[in-house]
Amino acid sequence: MAGTPVVVKQIVGGLDAPLRYAREVAALRLAERVDPPVVPRLLAIDPTDRVLVLERLTQDRPVDGWQVDYAAALARLHAVGRQAEPGSLPTWSGPASTDVEAFLALAHTLQIPVPSSLARDLDELVSRLIPTTESCLLHGDPCPDNALRTPNGTRFVDFEQAALGDGLVELAYLRIGFPTCWCVISTPGPLLQQAEQAYRAAWRTATGDGLRGNLTEACIGWLLRGDALVERAERGTTNHLARIPDADWRWGTATARERLLHRLGVVANLTTDHAEHAELGSLTSAMRDNMLHRWPGLQPPPTRPP
Repeated sequence: MAGTPVVVKQIVGGLDAPLRYAREVAALRLAERVDPPVVPRLLAIDPTDRVLVLERLTQDRPVDGWQVDYAAALARLHAVGRQAEPGSLPTWSGPASTDVEAFLALAHTLQIPVPSSLARDLDELVSRLIPTTESCLLHGDPCPDNALRTPNGTRFVDFEQAALGDGLVELAYLRIGFPTCWCVISTPGPLLQQAEQAYRAAWRTATGDGLRGNLTEACIGWLLRGDALVERAERGTTNHLARIPDADWRWGTATARERLLHRLGVVANLTTDHAEHAELGSLTSAMRDNMLHRWPGLQPPPTRPP
């Protein structure tokens, strides 16, 4: 590369390696249309060996308030999905009715009364989360360590889980605590508001439209997903919510119970004065109180990356 430092990445391991490689190449090529850039330049590929050669980025040291630039860059990444060719990337897959069943079963196990209509309401919510018209380029795993802070702004890397869908499911990461990531982080309220405002402003600049959709329901969707309590290799293997009463396990900066406790608190706060989701608000608040009584040693997530 004429003396220019680069990153050479080879995607290996697992039967889905070819799909992960195809996702990353397609996502990077689409995201390269964003200016100023939000991804490293893709310099060369070797499909036979699933190799990518990427621009090597210079990283800045972490700073307080990084979530604001992160959110703005995320909006610009999402917006370019409108230019995606049909079929170039899979459609994002959200929670299913089985997730609703597992979540309500956990409430029963904790001896929390469940309103009779809540299962139907949550099934309808899950249906609303299925992508229809909005085609955003979703990173798939927009964790803090996949969002490099460079002298020219935030750049996203590692697009092996990229998909097309509603950008709110990833904007929700700031509230719900980065659910697919090893590093759970709680964003303080004032900073959270700044970051979400930055996302909305960047989205409007990139698309000319105001932000549509329901951020509260996107957060509820992450609460329902038991697979968001374990790392990717363990997803789809068992009902992880059913394990919570009898076991706790650590993944990264938090345990499974601590992850769930944080998500319950977020959803409870969002739905307290929300007429449509009032029953869920009461349930999540009661579940959170129950968990704190059972396991008083549970800790809140950190407010900054390790």
